[in-house]
Amino acid sequence: MRNYTLNIAGYRIRLESSEEGPELVPSERFLRNISTENNFDILITVHTGKYKLPAGAEKVFDAPYIEEINGIRIKKSDKFWSIHKHHNDLFIKSVFPLSSKKKKAVLKFSLSKSNWDLWFDSAGEKFDPMEYPLDGLILYYLTVIRGDILIHASGINNAGHGYLFSGVSGKGKTTMARLWDKSGARVIHDDRLILRKTGSGYKMFNTPVYNNDTPQESVLNKIFLIEHGKKNELIPVRGAASISMVMANCIQHNWDSKIITRLLGAVSIMCGTVPVVRLLFKPDRSVIDDILENE
Repeated sequence: MRNYTLNIAGYRIRLESSEEGPELVPSERFLRNISTENNFDILITVHTGKYKLPAGAEKVFDAPYIEEINGIRIKKSDKFWSIHKHHNDLFIKSVFPLSSKKKKAVLKFSLSKSNWDLWFDSAGEKFDPMEYPLDGLILYYLTVIRGDILIHASGINNAGHGYLFSGVSGKGKTTMARLWDKSGARVIHDDRLILRKTGSGYKMFNTPVYNNDTPQESVLNKIFLIEHGKKNELIPVRGAASISMVMANCIQHNWDSKIITRLLGAVSIMCGTVPVVRLLFKPDRSVIDDILENE
């Protein structure tokens, strides 16, 4: 395949191989997001060969490779991905720890341009241009450009009402999704959501993480900040407290003050529109009953 378009959370991502570039092979988790649309929000042209960063490029962010085992974060390697800046251009240098082949990549992009370039520095004729961690990085910077929000959360739609359950790993996002799934609700996702403002409110969208993911979206009616408790407690949170608590669970790189300010503004507007509740819960059906009774 020389080109294809993905529609993820309403973002149209066009991927094209350059004239001398590689064959493009999307992984299974993206197959249901392939779109026949001709228009795009960004065009990523894929090349092979080593790309040298321009002289004077400054490293602004560095992410080590960390695995979470039984709730404990363990650093496996210092080399994972990093962000470099040169004038208005940004560069993401990445390795692929989950790949069976050793390879490196450089993504060149700008927050003000829709044409991006991706180089794979590796032997081989076939590449997935959205291979982890590039997928999350591309989606994150699309949310930055659009003024949207990428957040660690699970989301469900129950009888037309959309509920988001946000928290760091181990707080119960997957547990909450399973409880609602058993009750007959539709699960949007259990790990990573994109939140977008619409004319009438907010919507939440899933992002492809698992091989069986299908595109899902829902209105967003309420945000729950979750943690396990001895009993179910729903505590409304408002103002600056709600904003700071939601911000803590947003995916963000924090290297640019303008990007931080923009996210803060987006979260502030959302928290002024969508009710935020701190939820301590027992991992059983009773939490669903208590949430519905408090509607």
